[in-house]
Amino acid sequence: MFTHIAIHTPKPEYRQDVIDSMQRAAAAGMGAPGLVQMAPWKEIEGGRLVGLAIWESREAFLAAAPGIFAVVSDDPFDLWEDEPIVSLKLEEA
Repeated sequence: MFTHIAIHTPKPEYRQDVIDSMQRAAAAGMGAPGLVQMAPWKEIEGGRLVGLAIWESREAFLAAAPGIFAVVSDDPFDLWEDEPIVSLKLEEA
C-alpha cells in the first residue's frame, strides 16, 4: 500500500476554494487503477485540510498523479494558503 497526504493551511477567506479544489482532484482520481480511497478531510480542532489518498502501490499513484493534479494546476494555492502545502508520500513499514 502507498499513501499520499497533502496538508493545506488555507486562509479563512479561501477555505472553501481549497476544499473545492481538493474535491476536483478527488473526482479526477475516481476510477484510477489502484486507487483505494481519495478524499479531503477537515481538521476537527483547527483550520487545516488534509487530502488523503490511499493506493494499492506507489506505481499506481505515479501513473495517475499527472492526470489528477492537472485539474488543479492553475489553482492559485500561493494566494489561498497561509503556509506551503506539506506533501507526504508514505509506504507501509
